[in-house]
Amino acid sequence: MSAPAANRPGTGVFSPTRAQIPQRTLRTDNWLKSPILIDLGFAAFVIYATARAFQQKNYYVAQYHYLTPFYSPCVSQGCTPEASHFWPQFLPDAWWLPYAALSLPFLLLFRLTCYYYRGAYYRTVWQSPTACAVAEPHAKYTGETRFPLIIQNTHRYFFYIAGIISVINTYDAIIAFHSDKTASGFGFGLGNLILLGNVIMLWVYTVSCHSCRHVTGGRLKHFSKHPVRYWIWTQVSKLNTRHKLYAWITLGTLMLTDFYVMAVSAGWFSDLRFVG
Repeated sequence: MSAPAANRPGTGVFSPTRAQIPQRTLRTDNWLKSPILIDLGFAAFVIYATARAFQQKNYYVAQYHYLTPFYSPCVSQGCTPEASHFWPQFLPDAWWLPYAALSLPFLLLFRLTCYYYRGAYYRTVWQSPTACAVAEPHAKYTGETRFPLIIQNTHRYFFYIAGIISVINTYDAIIAFHSDKTASGFGFGLGNLILLGNVIMLWVYTVSCHSCRHVTGGRLKHFSKHPVRYWIWTQVSKLNTRHKLYAWITLGTLMLTDFYVMAVSAGWFSDLRFVG
């Protein structure tokens, strides 16, 4: 019969074979700065995105065809028909169901299971550990072998879905260049730059993903026999070195794009137009 949990020897830094010191750590630098800033960044995005997802208004500028990525694809029966483009509106119109409920869960899961984000919130939210040479409050470590963390291994599948959603966002950015006010049907404003910049960064973040690196070059035993895949793998690997940077940039571009579309739609200010 196994001993009660309270009487079992600790593991890791709690192991009886480790040196026992009263201090949590002997580090003298400001090691709490990084996890605090990361937590504040995560909190800012989660609060803003949640509030906007359930606001269900000011998401589309019909005059310039601007659609925020937070509501794309807009498949709710409550969506403005023009904002849905050719997508069928099959989700019920309810206050508790975001207009983009079809895409938001997958985008959230893609980021939650992202290799960088895992390391970030493991350290900052779960404190496992908060920083190097700092004792964590957990007595044991099971890794990603049990529920719920075993779900992290589904990241590669959310990568495929994120790629599809990026295609949809690209379509939205292209449609926004259409203008009814010019003979050529072409329009161009500050909103177009913001939408285009956001979708470019979303692609960079998605393509720099570790799963993309595995898809392009994984399981190849002889790179010389697959020169095209090897070249793609090398380019993805270069982007992968800055995956953390792209992860944070895209959080910013998503909020900036949504805020700009919301502000123009609400009439807070007018879009700066260059053509049409």
